[in-house]
Amino acid sequence: MACPEKLDSHRKALTLNLDAAAFGSFAEIGAGQEVARWFLMVGGASGTVAKTISAYDKEVSDDLYGSGSRYVSKQRLEAMLDNEWAQLLTQLDKTRGSHTRFFAFVDTISARNFAGTNDPHGWMGLRFQMQPEGPPSECVLHINLRDPSNVLQQEAVGILGVSLIYAAFYQLQTKESFFEGLAQDVVKERIEIDFVDFRGPAFAGWDRPALLAYLVRQGFAEAVFFSPRGSTDPPNEVLHKKAVVLAPGSFDHVDPAHARIHTQMLAAGVQELGKELGDTGATPMGIFCLSAASLKPEEPGPEIPDLLSRIDALLARGAEVLLFRERELYAMTAFVNRYTKAPLRFVVGLSLLIRAFEDRYGSLEGQRLEALSRLFAQNVRIYAYPMTSADLQEWIKGFSAGGWEWSETNGWVSAQQLRLAPPLGHLYAYLLAKNFLVPMQIPASPAAADLAHGAA
Repeated sequence: MACPEKLDSHRKALTLNLDAAAFGSFAEIGAGQEVARWFLMVGGASGTVAKTISAYDKEVSDDLYGSGSRYVSKQRLEAMLDNEWAQLLTQLDKTRGSHTRFFAFVDTISARNFAGTNDPHGWMGLRFQMQPEGPPSECVLHINLRDPSNVLQQEAVGILGVSLIYAAFYQLQTKESFFEGLAQDVVKERIEIDFVDFRGPAFAGWDRPALLAYLVRQGFAEAVFFSPRGSTDPPNEVLHKKAVVLAPGSFDHVDPAHARIHTQMLAAGVQELGKELGDTGATPMGIFCLSAASLKPEEPGPEIPDLLSRIDALLARGAEVLLFRERELYAMTAFVNRYTKAPLRFVVGLSLLIRAFEDRYGSLEGQRLEALSRLFAQNVRIYAYPMTSADLQEWIKGFSAGGWEWSETNGWVSAQQLRLAPPLGHLYAYLLAKNFLVPMQIPASPAAADLAHGAA
């Protein structure tokens, strides 16, 4: 039985080594053999370790696990799991199967290279039995390594791997206990988990969309990705070298009419960026984004069922969605810029634009100016969608925003017609003049009035 007290990696590895029923293999590519090393180092490894292998050479890896996939990918990880599990059962099931809970742990990692030019990330997986001769269960994680050096990243991978195996055997009562076990000593500060997949009886009743939202709410991930196709990918694969339009919002109206309105506005932003890119051959992607944080610091953020209902309404329109931990646009800029140097655009209604200007950003030393400099870093612009004058007047009263004036055209207000009293007005005018804020065209059709109202 596992000890009830909070355990470090040494105690976790030793507990597993002393558990006569747990026995398995380790296959690790990249970042050393840091997970297996814990079990070999603490003593009693012969009780747990059937084999360790590190297939660093590409030809060796292809010979073992097949060719045709990237070496740091979910496909390669699954091939590793299949191979190691099959070998384990072939070699040991007859002699040990009746009294052993087998497991196969694998990872494929791209830790920080010598030049520091790569994206440190990787895949980690575990296949295991809950009881001898039982059906296997499986958990797969995508992780981002946040430590500044290769050595520290290797260390973090080792700690997380030990925690994953330990949590699977002893902390699977709830998803909370499982991820609390993973988080101990390493996750959040040093490693992000932005994708999780699972199957088998050990995870019966677990819901993957809810678990992805849980990763963000609990601070395991900066953002997670949802696809209308059902299958999901980690954000780094979705955003890699892509030109992106983000449509942020709260999306607390989940009815089909509002979902259609939001889709139309995002489509307008994608079309605008397509014009910018011209004949480059790049096709921009449009993604809705919402936050698990509250609009006001003193209020709690939306609960997971509420978030999922909003996300589902967007997915039902065929849209792709990023759920962010933070609500500030500059945090979204920093996240997307990890994975692409291509243009990033936000498409927002005037109400969200005003809210971004009104926020004081007290968590930043440079407050509003620092927030703007972070927001517009690295080829970022905001497409500002117009709004009817009546809706804008009503919204400003409710939001208690002061100092804003505007002129209108046929009852509509564009970002160009919006004015703010000095001194912030000078900053707003500068952003317009430098094309950081791009006013979108006032809609010509009468039906577009609904669009502007919903975009607010």
